[in-house]
Parts: sequence; structure tokens; C-alpha cells
Amino acid sequence: MAVLTLEQITTTPKASTKDEAIQEAADMLVAAGAVTPEYADAMREREQSVSTYMGNLLAIPHGTNESKDSILDSALSVARYETPIDWDGNPVKFVIGIAGKDGGHLEILSKIAIVFADEDEVAKLEQAADPAAILELLGDVNE
Repeated sequence: MAVLTLEQITTTPKASTKDEAIQEAADMLVAAGAVTPEYADAMREREQSVSTYMGNLLAIPHGTNESKDSILDSALSVARYETPIDWDGNPVKFVIGIAGKDGGHLEILSKIAIVFADEDEVAKLEQAADPAAILELLGDVNE
């Protein structure tokens, strides 16, 4: 199963705060059938212990190790914000929610990190016309 599908990408998210963005990411993962609704709380817990801000406009909220029971399948959600969200004082335009079944999130994280380490790739993601274009740029996560 693909960890990222077109339905799990939005370029019109509603959130304007970090907490709303985390909820939005969790809601997309729930809709994808990857996590239970309780996963949002685990994402908030993780955020309290360590910020998931990664640099280059990216935050990757994910649950705690204790939240394994909330994860039904590996999946991603991607939200691109026109107006940056304040993430502990850092500007974030991309919020990528991650659920990794049986440790699968580490490989997924490394693939995302490779894309976002390249400022040219981040610029392409910022300019992508629609979710399909974003999926094309992030498609390696499904391999």
C-alpha cells in the first residue's frame, strides 16, 4: 500500500496555529485509515517533549513510542500552507504527519529529509500547482 496518496495531500489547509495543524495532520491520517483518533494526542505529547520542526519550512508531527497501538498502517499526510505557521518561533509551510507501523517511519522520515535538505526541491514544492504535483515530487516515499 502507498504511504502517500493524492487524498492525503492538501494545498488548502484550514489551520493557522501549530496545534490546529497537528490536528489537521492527524485527521488526514485517520481519514486514510492509518491511525485511530487518539493518535492526535500522541502527536501533541511528542511535540511537548521535542519539537518536530526540521528546518527548511518543514515540521513532521508524529506520535510517541507509546502510541504504537493507535497506528493501524504506515501513512503520511501533507499540508502546504500559504501563510507560514509559527512552530515554536520557526516558520513552517509544510506539515507532514507521519504514522509508521512496526518502525516503518524511520525509512519514511529519511526519504522526506533528503527532499527537504535540498532547497531547490523545497522551492519546487512551494511552487507546485496542486496536490498531484506535490505527490510527484514526494513520490519516492512510496518506493
